[in-house]
Amino acid sequence: MDRPFYEPKALREFIQRVFEKFGVHPEDALLAADVLAYSDEHGIDSHGIARLETYYDLMRDGRINPRPELKVIRQKGSVATVDGDNGLGLVIGPKCMELAMEKAATHGSGWISVCNTNHYGAAGYYPAMALPKDLIGMSMTNTTKGVVPFNGIEKKLGTNPIAIAFPTDAEPPIMIDMASSTVAYGKVEIAHRESNEVPLGWCIDKEGNPTTSPERMMQGGALLPLGSDKDGSGHKGYCLATMVDVLSAVLSGANWGPFAIPFAINVRVGENEQVGKGIGHFFGAWDIEGFRDIQSFKSSMDAWIREMRSTASLPGTLPVLIPGDPERMAFEERMKSGIPLNQKVIDSLERLSLETSIPLPKPL
Repeated sequence: MDRPFYEPKALREFIQRVFEKFGVHPEDALLAADVLAYSDEHGIDSHGIARLETYYDLMRDGRINPRPELKVIRQKGSVATVDGDNGLGLVIGPKCMELAMEKAATHGSGWISVCNTNHYGAAGYYPAMALPKDLIGMSMTNTTKGVVPFNGIEKKLGTNPIAIAFPTDAEPPIMIDMASSTVAYGKVEIAHRESNEVPLGWCIDKEGNPTTSPERMMQGGALLPLGSDKDGSGHKGYCLATMVDVLSAVLSGANWGPFAIPFAINVRVGENEQVGKGIGHFFGAWDIEGFRDIQSFKSSMDAWIREMRSTASLPGTLPVLIPGDPERMAFEERMKSGIPLNQKVIDSLERLSLETSIPLPKPL
């Protein structure tokens, strides 16, 4: 089905105005809009404006603080823990990544663990912030339970993504952004919205049987860890999810594992046992000059990229790409042609427009 296209700048303005409607400071609303727009503009449809309705509902219900006061509650040298005051993760995240980069400028590296925060959008947005400063950047976050531990059939972990970015010279930077589950939950949502099946190995139903039905997964089923099963080395995805959960939540004092705050309006926080404050993020930044000359590093990165691109590819497939290429290609296309939106996403935005009296942009 053909999807209508929307002008990127107009969607950014709509997002910003929706956040401002709830008292979010204009500068913070602009920042939050930038994080969401980054996803749509780079082809990450699962984490962009499609999420706006949930943020809207949570803020309308008073479950997210529109004007949080970030507080460093503990620090030592290059490391710190920040309490996000139950603010928008889309605002808390960039500010804490900035703090990580500030510490890297002073100490050579910066490490920030964050509690009492909320869903922060696409993990890849944050390491990209480090690239203009010639730093290596990293981010990760724990998320609502939706993934089974290896060999389990109960949801105990989130999709727990991790992202990292490396600066380069003449070549485009390497940017890695991936869930520790076989796939992000948003991809299943997209398949459900478009009435498509999902590949075998993504998820199981409530009885623990492999399924290709998004609906069966969403009705009591679960996602699988990266690798899926024993044959695919699913234990490795489970280990990655564990690392993210510990660094983001256990280390910061946020809710870990199955106690992570749901990013959903239909689940009350009080319905679940809590072991901490909000959900957690973790940010890192490294000053390359502490390891080797920055220009030499960037030149070596260029050489690495060219070597990977020269790899012979399988017959009938695309040329070998480097991490970040698909998002860059999507960005180039979407900034020319616009952002394609699914009709169900448009319906959700029209609802927001009606309730807030903020006009939804017309399609191109």
